[in-house]
Amino acid sequence: MGYGLLAGAIAAEVAGTTAMKYSDGFTRLWPSLVTVAGYLIAFTLLAQTLKTLSVGTAYAIWAGTGTAAIAVIGMLFMGESAGLAKIAGLLLVIAGVILLNVGGAH
Repeated sequence: MGYGLLAGAIAAEVAGTTAMKYSDGFTRLWPSLVTVAGYLIAFTLLAQTLKTLSVGTAYAIWAGTGTAAIAVIGMLFMGESAGLAKIAGLLLVIAGVILLNVGGAH
C-alpha cells in the first residue's frame, strides 16, 4: 500500500511541476490551479506513505524519481537539451535511489 501511495505522490508532484512551467509565473489560472492541487495531493499522499515506509526510503524514491521524470519530460516535450552529461546525471540519480533502497533493506 505504501508504494502505491508513493507512486501517486510522485505522479501528483510531476503533474504539479509540469503545470508550473505552463503557469507563466502563476499568471495563468488553470496551470496555476493544477500546480497547487498537484502539490497538495503530492504532500498529502507522501504523508500517508510515511506511515508505512521509512522517511529516508520514501523521500529518496520521491525526490529521485520526480527529478528524473521532470528532466525527461523537459527533454521530450519542452525542448530542453538532452546532452550526454544530462543523461548520465539522470542515470546517476536513478542508481543513487536504487543504492539507497538496497543499502536500507533489512
